[in-house]
Amino acid sequence: MEPISILGRIIPAIVVLILLVAIILPQSMRILREYERGVIFRLGKLLDAKGPGLIFLIPIVDRMVKMDLRVVTIDVPSQEIMTRDNVPATVDAVVYFRVVDPTAGVVKVENFWKATSLVAQTTLRSVLGQAPLDDLLSQREGINQKLQEIIDHQTEPWGIKVTAVEVKDVALPDSMKRAMARQAEAERERRAKIVNAEGEFQAAEKMVQAAALISKEPIALQLRFLQTMREIGNEHTTTTFLPVPIDLFTPFLKGAVKA
Repeated sequence: MEPISILGRIIPAIVVLILLVAIILPQSMRILREYERGVIFRLGKLLDAKGPGLIFLIPIVDRMVKMDLRVVTIDVPSQEIMTRDNVPATVDAVVYFRVVDPTAGVVKVENFWKATSLVAQTTLRSVLGQAPLDDLLSQREGINQKLQEIIDHQTEPWGIKVTAVEVKDVALPDSMKRAMARQAEAERERRAKIVNAEGEFQAAEKMVQAAALISKEPIALQLRFLQTMREIGNEHTTTTFLPVPIDLFTPFLKGAVKA
């Protein structure tokens, strides 16, 4: 009977131990993906960032904060700005960033998502307010680069790397759109007049050169006259041209001069 009593005491202990292991083991094990890191706190003190793979924690003693290292995006809400040349506009943007230091992202900032979004909003208003409207519409790449550098510098202590900032849309008042349309139309008319004037100037230069060449060879003028008559004769017209040599009128002209 003594061995049976011993087994009766051991079996419940084993069962209790198995139950404890079944309850505690899942709580002490964590599996992190390749793009995840776990920041471990032991009794409130920071240990280190671990992962990826299988992580063991001491139940009740350890606490883990999971961080995602993938690039994420946040939409910057539309901001009312006044450009440097006093033009009102509404702009919005998108910010691409990722966590490069999980420990700093947990310890040095309460909510890095919200903090990065607010920094992006204030920086967007500040930078675009210093740019004229023409640069805002045509120099978008340079403005995006400047925004990225400023926001990245401010979020660097939080372990956040801002990879890109893109200004999505610039909305202008209807009155400003109409004024810009009139300006563009006037600019096109100015260019058309300049092109027309340049064409007339070049044509005048060619005519002067042709006149100088014809004056050197009188026969060229007669050939040009005959060519013009041929061109007129090829057209369907009722007008008849009779060429008369000018030499026939020479005696009459001399007599008129003597008289």
